[in-house]
Amino acid sequence: MGVYTDTYARIHTHNTHMDRLRPTSDSGRLLPVVPKDPLTNALDAIVVSTDLIEDALRPHLETVLTVIQEKQRGAAEQVAVSGVLPTLAQALRRRGPLTLMTAKLVSELARETVIRERCGETGVSSALLSVLLSRDQELLIHAGRAIARICYESRCQQEQLLRLGAVPRLVGILLGFKSNQPLEGVCLVALCNLGDMGEGGEDGGISWERGVSLCPEESVFRGVTCHSCGFGSMVTVVRLTQWSPGQHTVSIEVLSRYSIGFWTMHNNRRTVRRSPLSHLGTCPRFYKAIKYSVQNIPNSRSLKSLIFHIFL
Repeated sequence: MGVYTDTYARIHTHNTHMDRLRPTSDSGRLLPVVPKDPLTNALDAIVVSTDLIEDALRPHLETVLTVIQEKQRGAAEQVAVSGVLPTLAQALRRRGPLTLMTAKLVSELARETVIRERCGETGVSSALLSVLLSRDQELLIHAGRAIARICYESRCQQEQLLRLGAVPRLVGILLGFKSNQPLEGVCLVALCNLGDMGEGGEDGGISWERGVSLCPEESVFRGVTCHSCGFGSMVTVVRLTQWSPGQHTVSIEVLSRYSIGFWTMHNNRRTVRRSPLSHLGTCPRFYKAIKYSVQNIPNSRSLKSLIFHIFL
């Protein structure tokens, strides 16, 4: 009887203590405890983690990834204000079992403007650049895609990534993994977005192919983005030129190309003036080119990028 009474007293005391922690209304009545949603639980677990233990964190990273991929309303904003981004940056830098999963998550998060705006100040951008030194090609694809999305139409993020040395590391990947076309395309889109010359959206939407080079020291990549109207396409040309050992120049050009059908329709509507380029089926867009001087590719961990000439 004494044991039963003692046990009851402990349970009653514990329940009374828990009741004190529950929220109350103005009248003093206890309010029902609302359980946290899976995203909130996952974010809380990631934020308080300091050891980044794989078995403990992987399920929470997967939960956040699933919610973001499902585009649940308000999820991106919740992630942005949760304080989880510095922890993700730390996981990227550690190069452990969670790095690939984290890079994939950051790549998906970078689709959201509210996340992109915080990548610089939270250390995510610099952490992604450290990942670009990896030899894991799947990891490089996710990191490169995240960088392309972060800097898309954002001068602030573009300038920061340029200062941190994004260009030489991307070029180093292009020169080091020539047979990996998906990785090649991701790096080319990232270079274009860094120069504020991304014409196919944050993910490019460009079909890339290798072009004809004028010399052995030059690599040419040609990308085409078709207009939705079907009358023309946007042509992006990226050239990597080695001027001397360890010295490369990257140039990016964007032109518009229109079909003969477009010019025929255009000339039928306006017969007063004929375009001198109509017989070629092409038209120069507002010409844009950007050049970078890239040094020490690809074996230095202290790669630096210098804007050589910019014409935007």
